[in-house]
Amino acid sequence: MEKLTKEYYIAQDKLPHLWCPGCGYGIIFGSITRSMASFNMTMDNTLVTTGIGCWGKSDDYLATNGLHTTHGRAIAFATGVAINKPELNVITLVGDGDGSTIGGNHLLHAAKRNIDMTVIMADNLLYGQTGGQYSALTPYKAKTQTSQFGNPEPAMDVCAVVAAAGANFVARGTAFHVNQLDKLIQKAMSAKGFSFVEVLSPCPAHFGKKNGFKNTVDLMNWIKDLAVPIDAYSKLSDEEKENHIPRGIISERNKDDFSTRYEKIRKEALTNYGGAK
Repeated sequence: MEKLTKEYYIAQDKLPHLWCPGCGYGIIFGSITRSMASFNMTMDNTLVTTGIGCWGKSDDYLATNGLHTTHGRAIAFATGVAINKPELNVITLVGDGDGSTIGGNHLLHAAKRNIDMTVIMADNLLYGQTGGQYSALTPYKAKTQTSQFGNPEPAMDVCAVVAAAGANFVARGTAFHVNQLDKLIQKAMSAKGFSFVEVLSPCPAHFGKKNGFKNTVDLMNWIKDLAVPIDAYSKLSDEEKENHIPRGIISERNKDDFSTRYEKIRKEALTNYGGAK
């Protein structure tokens, strides 16, 4: 089979995309298609599941088989696919509102079960398409449509939550650090079990304007300074950590995924109890 390129996965007739100027989603989309090409994934063995929101529109621009689901339910639908069709490469694309706020329970349990799929969470720090409300990942004191004077809630560390739940691979990248992002997504796609990559890409239309960024360049530079390598982050004081987040591989393990554990129990049941085949 010939070596595929990222263009193989892009529905050229659906371009140009609808994402706003300065939005990092196009950068993340490029990283995903390059990563898929690095594994020569095909239309026959790959399924992309999406939810609702700006990032949920990404399936419109993919030529792969897709499953466009309801708000917050992409991971739940993908769980069904991954369990029933373990031969497929199941890639799930969610936003922070879609994936961690409305769909937070699905995220938690898919990680706990260690379902064999790759989840890419494009984190624009709020609900983008539905009006700019704050999400579970919106920073403390950040201004949004529903926190005009500042978000009263602390942001959830979604990578820490997913890692604690039991995912095999957890990482954080940004739309600025593209070379690293490619490597993180490829690492996630190659891992067996639940793989999760959070990608910071704040919304210029809502987050940027509400929080005093003059242009998208300033917003991207803020991301660059906010997200520091894990080693550097570990050396910061507690006070300094309040203004930074770690990027890179957060957690990596090699535990059996759900389907592998299920099959072991099924075989034990057949051996010990003569259960149904």
